[in-house]
Amino acid sequence: MAETHLDARGRWLVLLAAFLGWMFDGLEMGIFPLVARPALSDLMGIVDDQTIGQWMGRITALFLVGAACGGLVFGWLGDRIGRVRAMTISILTYSVFTGFCYFAAAAWQLGALRFVAALGMGGEWSLGVALVMECWPDRHRPILAGLIGAAANFGYALIAVVALQFHVRPDSWRWVMLAGAAPALLTFFIRLFVPESERWKQSVKHAAARPVREIFSPALLRTTLLAITFAAVALIGTWGSVQWIPMWVDRLTGGKLPEAKAWAQLLASLGAIVGCMIGPLVGAWLGRRPAYFGLCLTSLLACAYLYRGEHQYGNLLLCMTFIVGGTTAAFYGWLPLYLPELFPTRVRATGQGVSFNTGRILAAVGAVYAGELVKYYGGDYARMGTMITLIYIVGMVVIWFAPETKGKPLPE
Repeated sequence: MAETHLDARGRWLVLLAAFLGWMFDGLEMGIFPLVARPALSDLMGIVDDQTIGQWMGRITALFLVGAACGGLVFGWLGDRIGRVRAMTISILTYSVFTGFCYFAAAAWQLGALRFVAALGMGGEWSLGVALVMECWPDRHRPILAGLIGAAANFGYALIAVVALQFHVRPDSWRWVMLAGAAPALLTFFIRLFVPESERWKQSVKHAAARPVREIFSPALLRTTLLAITFAAVALIGTWGSVQWIPMWVDRLTGGKLPEAKAWAQLLASLGAIVGCMIGPLVGAWLGRRPAYFGLCLTSLLACAYLYRGEHQYGNLLLCMTFIVGGTTAAFYGWLPLYLPELFPTRVRATGQGVSFNTGRILAAVGAVYAGELVKYYGGDYARMGTMITLIYIVGMVVIWFAPETKGKPLPE
């Protein structure tokens, strides 16, 4: 359907808006691992890692459940009123409520505000992916998928650079949260300049969209369940383990080197940028299924070495953090390549949103379980990470039950 593609100017505006939306999405996600330990210490008046780890798990779970709900709500909205209008609302939601975290007076309030902010973050991912993939020719999908995955990690790295200059302590974490409201300005650019998907416009002309009903219909149910599983494996590995690395590093240094956790997050983010670009290119070269199997295997091995072999802060640990960041984040380049190829245009945003963000619900369970494991292991983040990352074995098996879509156009 070449006639449904935008002109060059429209395509680049779409890509720019989506890239910035994803970048700020990553910035918002990267804020909490940096502020979690000092913020919870400040709000609760404690320094006990077992209790802080429990609350980190709970708030992370609230964030993931919120993102899952946002993927469903905003994905459905995007299939009903258009990708651009729904994306504008989603970015405004996550920006404003991240800024409101400045005013939190208790740990539960911080969790509640993170939940609402996550609604917008979950929606923005599925809407941006659908918009970009529908507006650009099929031959560009692998590199676009890499940019999509890398964008969030640019934001994740950006907030780490800020933390290197502005040390996040119990008396300063609120200002970092307030800065998280800045992406709200992006919504003005999107509403004024970004064109709507022509594919979506053509699709809704032929039939009224009933996206939720359709993705769970007999024709698409198996596809939806497989997509949920692929996202869940990646997300559990990240949110149940890798996201805890800054807190682990902070504990290894006894909180006496505030820049240590920022360096760990920065290197994980830089590795993730590289991984997100490589993941979809490997998928385009080898095929979607072999690539996913390889990503699971390398993530499993890298995490095992990091958590089993490194228990002292230093250059080797930081080097392994870069590698782990790359292997575990490569999925976020692969998923934007593969998920759009599983769902037809009229339900694509909802299908992607439900799949990716239901994976976040399962990851929320993993995050709570991780917090309990931290407590069970007496505050040992490394032993927890070793257990959680065994989830990659599930992905290595399940991927072979999925269809291979290499070389095929997006389904209409």
